[in-house]
Amino acid sequence: MGNDSPIVLSFLRLRPDVDTDIPLPRYMTPQASGMDICAAVEHPLRLEVGAIALVPTGFAMALPDGYEAQIRPRSGLAVKHGVGLINSPGTIDADYRGEVKIALINLGDRPVTIQRADRIAQMVIQSVCRVQLAVVEDLSSTVRDKGGFGHTGLRE
Repeated sequence: MGNDSPIVLSFLRLRPDVDTDIPLPRYMTPQASGMDICAAVEHPLRLEVGAIALVPTGFAMALPDGYEAQIRPRSGLAVKHGVGLINSPGTIDADYRGEVKIALINLGDRPVTIQRADRIAQMVIQSVCRVQLAVVEDLSSTVRDKGGFGHTGLRE
């Protein structure tokens, strides 16, 4: 029996009198998996090469229990300007109620200016599986077993 009810994500504008021009996160196409997030900077933000900036969004949210928000880079910013997220993907837990801020990093070769209402990241909502930990004496064997990085791509 499936649940067809949509998951409700509650948003709170933190500065409604100031940020009415900043769109709340939204899906840009009918089949997009991520919602675009916009910068709620008061003034243009110059992000120097190698610099990290915590960019405000002007909103907080209440995720339902059992869900997380993954904050991911926007491919256009990454490819065109070398701007990504310092912690990608970032995770917002269901019990966080503070302002969502985006940790941008400029990995490009020249400064980039973030303007007010620029789309700077995307947010994907995912269900979370909580597990129970068990300490054991041995682990089951697999074909890969203890093969490390690149192990499955080696030709024999």
